[in-house]
Amino acid sequence: MQGEIKYGQKSKYVYTEYKLFRGERKSSIISSATALMEISGYQTHAELLLRNYMLSDSFVIYSSVIGGIFACKLVYDLSQIFTSIYFKCYAKLSKSQQVEWNNRSISTVHAILVTTMSLYLAFWSDLFSDNQLSGPVIMRSSTLSTFVLGVSMGYFLTDLAMILWFYPSLGGLEYLVHHLLSMVAVTYAMLTGKGQLYVFMVLVSEATTPGINLRWYLDVAGMKKSKAYLVNGFMMVFAWLVARILLFIYLFHHVYIHYDQVKHLPSFAIFLLSVVPLILTVMNLVWFWKIVKGLKKTLVKRQ
Repeated sequence: MQGEIKYGQKSKYVYTEYKLFRGERKSSIISSATALMEISGYQTHAELLLRNYMLSDSFVIYSSVIGGIFACKLVYDLSQIFTSIYFKCYAKLSKSQQVEWNNRSISTVHAILVTTMSLYLAFWSDLFSDNQLSGPVIMRSSTLSTFVLGVSMGYFLTDLAMILWFYPSLGGLEYLVHHLLSMVAVTYAMLTGKGQLYVFMVLVSEATTPGINLRWYLDVAGMKKSKAYLVNGFMMVFAWLVARILLFIYLFHHVYIHYDQVKHLPSFAIFLLSVVPLILTVMNLVWFWKIVKGLKKTLVKRQ
């Protein structure tokens, strides 16, 4: 009898332990599920914060403009370091020429980056494609397009500040007009998201900048009579014709065939779209004539 009682007590004890084990396991599973739900909640909250703040228009604009300014400073410093090491002629230049050398390094890097991104956004991506059913093309924008405009704005601010500080050694009145017009157009498109397509078309004209800077480098390096200088002259004429004359004609054509959309823009946007490309076109034609005259002069001297 006592053995049976002991056996019953033992069974009851084992059963109690089993229930406790199941309870603890169930509690552990519930705790794990709760933890997973909390982690998922934190991830969702973080994504919302990223979307609402980190990817908000204001954050993209401020960070890209400031980033563009700091990138210009970095390129200037790196140009100063590497040029003094690898180009012996740099040490023989005057202080103002050294400043201009490094300034042109900034404009070259900016031109390569902004031309590449402008070509991609305006012609290769689907952002401004007429086949997309996402509203009028002149009203479209994206986080990437706004960021690119911000970086370019940072460059224009930096370059304008340097032109004013060293005026007129880095450029005269025509450079001030060019930069101010560009900055007004870029700022409006960046802040409103309207007309970004046409701003990128205009920014493609920066493709001529590396050739212009290379010509100046060859000149101050004493290579004006070299074959590279002559080839550069022909390349500049071709690039200028395509990027600053034919492309602007295409821009005006695009505005004409999309006038049903353009007319719905605010008055100030229509004013910018009418005035800025027109003034830049006139300036480009004047500069193109000077480039052609310069190339003719070079050919005459070589004969």
